[in-house]
Amino acid sequence: MPGSGDQPHLVDRIAGELDLLARNVDILERLGGNPPMGIIRLSEAMHLPIHKVRYSLHLLEREGVIQPSADGAVVTDRAKEYLASLDASLTRMTAVIRHLQERAAEYKGRSGARKGY
Repeated sequence: MPGSGDQPHLVDRIAGELDLLARNVDILERLGGNPPMGIIRLSEAMHLPIHKVRYSLHLLEREGVIQPSADGAVVTDRAKEYLASLDASLTRMTAVIRHLQERAAEYKGRSGARKGY
């Protein structure tokens, strides 16, 4: 059942992951055109809590698109490849979302549709 128990609904979890992805891309974009920035400066510049910036930097470093330096995080040469791959993935996800929207609209539009399964 949606929202039952302690587990978030699947759609809520997916939305949370997309928010995280958007934050990671925002941070990558911020670092891309600027000199190296540390966690505190990024946090202040982007109006984000330090723990969220730290986590995003960790994920981006694990992907190999940023690396630490004495002055803060810097973007690596892999960033363009990462963003191109992300674009392709988002295109596939968009197609899936459209398909699900169509199926939901069909179900909603059926006359006499039963509640539940």
